[in-house]
Amino acid sequence: MKFTKLVAATALLVSAAALAQTMTDGEVRRIDKEQGKVTLRHGPIANLEMPAMTMVFKVSEAKMLDTIREGDKVKFTAAKVNGSITVTSIEAVK
Repeated sequence: MKFTKLVAATALLVSAAALAQTMTDGEVRRIDKEQGKVTLRHGPIANLEMPAMTMVFKVSEAKMLDTIREGDKVKFTAAKVNGSITVTSIEAVK
């Protein structure tokens, strides 16, 4: 019985980690380097249970904003960091 519970708990953790790493499609609408923020029009963000919308995000590292431009199509990950929804990775889609 303990082994079955361990397998089930491990499967849940692996599923949660995979869900947290899922990339979301978006489009850069605005970049605010001074504030370390980016406005994205995005699809649903599964790990945050967030529907598609346009919103302003903090970025975890300001240098990420140097890799994108307004109008770029992007893939990104976001997570709740210190109470704020934050972009943790972002890459332009060519």
